[in-house]
Amino acid sequence: MNQDNKYFDLNRRKFLKTSAIGALVLGTYFVGSAPRAIAGVLEQPSELAKRANLFIALRPDGMVEITCHRSEMGQQIRTAIAQIVADEMEAAWDKVIVIQGKGDPKYGDQNTDGSRSIRYNMQRLREMGASVRYMMQHAAAKYWNVDPQTCTANQHVVTHSSGKSLTYKDLIDLALTITPPEADKLTLKTRKEWRYINTGMAHIDLADLVTGKAIFAADVREPQALVAIIERPPVVGGVVKSFDASATKAINGVIDVIEIPAPKGAPQFQPKGGIAIIAKNTWAAWQGRKALKVVWDDGKNGDYNSEEFKKSLLKTVQTPQANIRDKGDAMGVLAKSSNKLVADYYAPHLAQAPMEPPCATAMYNKDSVDIWAATQNPQADMKTVAAMLGMDESKINVHVTMLGGGFGRKSKPDFSAEAAYLSMKVGKPIRVQWTREDDIQHGFYHAVSAQHIEASLDKNGAIESYLHRTAFSPITSTFSEGATTPGSFELRLGFTDNPINTPNMKLENGDAQAKARIGWMRSVSNIFHAFAIQSFIGEAAHKAGRDQKDYLLDTIGPSRIVDVTEQNATYDNYGGDKAVYPLDIGRLRHVIEKVADMSKWGRELPKGRGLGIAAHRSFLTYVATVVEVEVSDAGDLKVIKSWVAIDAGTVVNTDTVKNQTQGGSIYGITTAISDGITFDKGRVQQSNFHDYRVPRMSDSPLEIEVEIVQSDAPPAGVGEPSTPVYAPALCNAIFAACGKRIRQLPIGNQLKA
Repeated sequence: MNQDNKYFDLNRRKFLKTSAIGALVLGTYFVGSAPRAIAGVLEQPSELAKRANLFIALRPDGMVEITCHRSEMGQQIRTAIAQIVADEMEAAWDKVIVIQGKGDPKYGDQNTDGSRSIRYNMQRLREMGASVRYMMQHAAAKYWNVDPQTCTANQHVVTHSSGKSLTYKDLIDLALTITPPEADKLTLKTRKEWRYINTGMAHIDLADLVTGKAIFAADVREPQALVAIIERPPVVGGVVKSFDASATKAINGVIDVIEIPAPKGAPQFQPKGGIAIIAKNTWAAWQGRKALKVVWDDGKNGDYNSEEFKKSLLKTVQTPQANIRDKGDAMGVLAKSSNKLVADYYAPHLAQAPMEPPCATAMYNKDSVDIWAATQNPQADMKTVAAMLGMDESKINVHVTMLGGGFGRKSKPDFSAEAAYLSMKVGKPIRVQWTREDDIQHGFYHAVSAQHIEASLDKNGAIESYLHRTAFSPITSTFSEGATTPGSFELRLGFTDNPINTPNMKLENGDAQAKARIGWMRSVSNIFHAFAIQSFIGEAAHKAGRDQKDYLLDTIGPSRIVDVTEQNATYDNYGGDKAVYPLDIGRLRHVIEKVADMSKWGRELPKGRGLGIAAHRSFLTYVATVVEVEVSDAGDLKVIKSWVAIDAGTVVNTDTVKNQTQGGSIYGITTAISDGITFDKGRVQQSNFHDYRVPRMSDSPLEIEVEIVQSDAPPAGVGEPSTPVYAPALCNAIFAACGKRIRQLPIGNQLKA
């Protein structure tokens, strides 16, 4: 899957040549000069950095090789990209092969996170597919000496109006003589003409996955490779004070023991440092680590304690903080109100916990490094490895394997840097294998957060004034040492773009330290912001004596376009043009009404059962969820069923969208029931799935019914938006079932109290 295109490449041989004179614009976005410190989170397309690229190759046997430059981690991006290209070029599906692209700036942004793979790439992939169709039609016309308009491409065959036909295979050589059209002269298919786009198609790698042929990082077997297991500092910022490796080296199979240097400055994606045990096999390396004796200097984060930090966060949000958005006279109205609702919410650190822990194999040569890694962002691997080895990025070759889940963890390639560094030191290929315990205890965690919300209700129960303060350990601390203030890109995730329709609103943000490595996790800050806001609306509905769904609709107000920047707010709209991707309350209302219909909202339920609802816009997609639960008299919770309505604009693979929406919902259960990651003396207290809970079969509903709203709107995100709504919908359902309000996650034993 990591082979290059071996055969003649229309893009490489023709498109590059013609693009130089402007005959064809194949927009490829590059990172440009984005500093390493923000790589992976703020990378944006640059209109100044367009050039042709490599995506389509036709082999002499007529097979089409389509390069997927994004990482496959179960979201079926390899299938979706093939659908887009093959549809526009009129390729027969059984003649399509997907090639996995290596890390290379020529592809543009390869960071597979932020639910933006389709949004960033759909248009340019369509244009490239249409260009190939154009070239085949014109090649056939040239062969027959007829008007190209009389030639039609269909399923790898070009047919003349007279009935004669030629296959793409027949036309390859002649197609190379055709000049591709300029972008504005391309004819893209209409929606009615789509063959593969907006349909449900099976995973193109399904056969390899079910037969074990698919290559994941741990499957990479370089015959000469040694295995490295690393004992890392238990505290972020900690360093090795001393160590004794005599017992380790006595173990049969252990080759060497090497110290990895401590990171300098902000964590970024640097390895944590520590002691690597190099062995002939994984078992020997494990035993070697157990025998290792290390004395650590914990450094300034050795005092990190979750309970104490929780208290400090909750204290922070009790007092005025930095203004983020301001409308009307929120504080004045609140001060005069006699009908107020006040609530504090808390959510702990979480771990991404993909089923496959991080793994990478590196082969160092004198002037280059080859890395095979389960990475979401091979370009970040290139930058990080280059920085650690003092080598030019162009010398770092990153081969992307299949990923057994990522959820944001594998866009941080510290594990690739470990492998590359050790290979350089040992002079042999090295496979660094993280264990489950390594992943739980040495990750980049989802921020811990506290939220304080106050609202005054008018005589009808409507919110007339609203105050929301948020404080959380920011991702910016990973890139800027000592940073305590989140970037606007973190606040925009469900906070700045609050949809509540009230004449008086004030949003504030408080500082928070980060004493752990903080990274983005599926849905990022949307998780705790949506939990607080949607739970609060549920509480307000109860206080007003209103139905949850009706109150939610009334609270977000009538259909309209909202521009929060008109309220002294900074908001980049997920990098999407506000004219193209406006905050459309009408679409939010629609998914609420849709999911209410799906779940038969308002029906009678037996004692102990309840329905909860929540709605949220994230990654430019609108999602509403209803959860039905049962809570026994003993406080046992059972999720009966869930319903989700999702409006992600134009979608490529309808089956994939449903699958990701269901998967995102299950992930949302984790955010509600997991014990979270807690720290004592700077050390993570959890170590595996027995104490870091991810949903079991019994925690999940038997069915998650998903309905996709058909839309002509531009494509938006899919992988993450169903996650943030789940916890508040679940907690609202719990309240409806038993009258207990969950304001602090995890739910834990709160129902048994």
